[in-house]
Amino acid sequence: MSNLKEILINKKICKSVWFMRQAGRYLPEFRKIRSQNPNFIKLCLNSDLSREITLQPIKRFDLDSAIIFSDILMVPYALGQNVNFIKDRGPILENFNFKKFINNDKITFTQILHPVYKAIEKTREKLDKKKSLISFIGAPWTLLVYMLGAKSNKNEIDYKKIKNKDFEVNLILDKLNEYLCTHIENQINHGADVIQIFDSWAGLISSEDLPNYCYIPNLKIVEFCKKNKIPVICFPRGINENYKEFNNVVKPNGLNIDFDINPEWAKKNLKGTVIQGGLDPKLLLSSNQKMINNAKKYLDTFKGIPYIFNLGHGMLPETNPDDVSKLIKFYREY
Repeated sequence: MSNLKEILINKKICKSVWFMRQAGRYLPEFRKIRSQNPNFIKLCLNSDLSREITLQPIKRFDLDSAIIFSDILMVPYALGQNVNFIKDRGPILENFNFKKFINNDKITFTQILHPVYKAIEKTREKLDKKKSLISFIGAPWTLLVYMLGAKSNKNEIDYKKIKNKDFEVNLILDKLNEYLCTHIENQINHGADVIQIFDSWAGLISSEDLPNYCYIPNLKIVEFCKKNKIPVICFPRGINENYKEFNNVVKPNGLNIDFDINPEWAKKNLKGTVIQGGLDPKLLLSSNQKMINNAKKYLDTFKGIPYIFNLGHGMLPETNPDDVSKLIKFYREY
């Protein structure tokens, strides 16, 4: 095991494993807490429960890093936009009010999210000092899609809602950048030591808009992190071979690949960064042999270069924790 921060900064070749959404719905101990706390936003703002949930997979699997239990939509919430999590539908945000958004201030924003920062502080106190504590943000584009209600279905967005408001959209992206950097700084100051940027809907951007909506917003945040010596991992999910251009432009410390990226292609084309992830989380729902064979493919491909074992997306709710244990055991023994 090695500290994630050390791997990202010094590009060390050593073992490290954690999983996106490792603290969540597939764990019975989480489901018990969730059943007693139906309001998801309130749960994220409960510092004690957030710490407990964050540490659940560490206690169960002894993973090398913890990732704070929170949500990327805590930022729109702190900026005054009501957020509801509806079962089987996902998050629903109230209609976006541009004037209300522009009139936000960082003091109020920080006060609203203080319980998140307190949870990080409390988690750091309980977490083995050798383990990293990861905090995260949603990239400006991904937050914009949610805030404007622009997602029409799983694989499409209503581009008219974006392109008809070009001037407003660029102002929103710039303003989000400011608040996200404040959010990063606050999380690091309270004990986190690595940041991951989730650009979950980057794959919905047309090729000609990738620089404006994906590369530049991520670059600004990565530059802020590097200026403040904060290791940062980017995850521009779904952009396929544009990962190469993203990496060349943004230059993050680490780059999480999704399961559509061929690991051989990634090894050849993604230079100067620590590659993370790639394994399809659906493989944890298949036979153990198929899961192990695919994990082996990633480990063999990235042997001899800095690589963090992770998934190509978050852990699925149907995942059996026993299979997660078997995957980790295989990884550590291989």
